[in-house]
Amino acid sequence: MRILLTNDDGIDAPGIAALFEAIKGIGEVRVVAPADHQSATSHGITFHHPLMVREVEPRPGMRGTAVEGRPADCVKLGARALWQEWYGKGARPDLVISGMNAGANVGINVIYSGTVGAAVEGAFLGIPSIAVSLHLGDRTRTNFARAAQIARTAIDRILEHPLDAHRVMNVNVPRTESPDAPMPPIRVVKMNVAAGIDGYERRSTPDGRAYYWPDGNGMEFVHTAEGSDVEALFERTVTVTPLWYDLSEHATLASWRARLER
Repeated sequence: MRILLTNDDGIDAPGIAALFEAIKGIGEVRVVAPADHQSATSHGITFHHPLMVREVEPRPGMRGTAVEGRPADCVKLGARALWQEWYGKGARPDLVISGMNAGANVGINVIYSGTVGAAVEGAFLGIPSIAVSLHLGDRTRTNFARAAQIARTAIDRILEHPLDAHRVMNVNVPRTESPDAPMPPIRVVKMNVAAGIDGYERRSTPDGRAYYWPDGNGMEFVHTAEGSDVEALFERTVTVTPLWYDLSEHATLASWRARLER
C-alpha cells in the first residue's frame, strides 16, 4: 500500500512526524505537506500562484516534499502530478492520511479544518482518506508519539474493512500526556453541528485604529448533542466519524422542485 501523508500544521510539525513513525508499517509512506502552518484553511486551493516545492528532511529518517500551498493543494499535487513522476503514468495513492493535527477537529471545526479539507480532497479524487487530530490539553505535556500509536490502532481497525474510494473517516484522539497512556475505547459518532462560542475583543493600535482579536478556544459550542463527536471526545474516547462531502439536502429536493419548477 502506498500512502500520501499530509497535514495542515506544516511539514516540520511534531504531529506529522509522530504519525509518520506510527504508520510506517502499513505501507510505503510519502510525505507531501505544506511548507508552513495552514490551520483553518478548510478546503482552500491555490489558483493564481505557482506551487513551489522542495525536498526536505524535517526529522531524521523522514523525508518529504514541502509545498508552498494549502493542505488540499498538497493532495491534488501529490495525487495528480508527483505520484506519476515517482511511480509512472496512471499511478495514484492507495490511501490519503492527513494529520496528526495539533488540536481536535470535532463539531463545526470539521468545516474549518485544513486537516479534514486535505482528506476530503483525497476523497474527491477517488482515494479513501483518513483525517487524524489530537485534542490538546497542556501542550508542554502532550505526548505526540503515544497519541500517534493510539491513532494507528484506530487506523488499523478502520482498514480491516473495505473503504469506498470516496470515503472520508475523521479520527480524533483524546488528550494524551503519558507515554504509557492506555488505549482508549473507540466510538463511532456523529458530528456535533452547533455553532462555536467565539468572541472578538476590540483593541486599538497605537495610532487609534480599531482591530478585533479572536478570543474563543475553538472547543466551546452553543450546545453539545448526545452521541456526538464533541461529547465523546470530552469523555476521553477515540472518536471516528464517517464524513460525506455532498452538501445537497436530498430530503428537500422533491419539495423544492414542486415549488419552483413550472
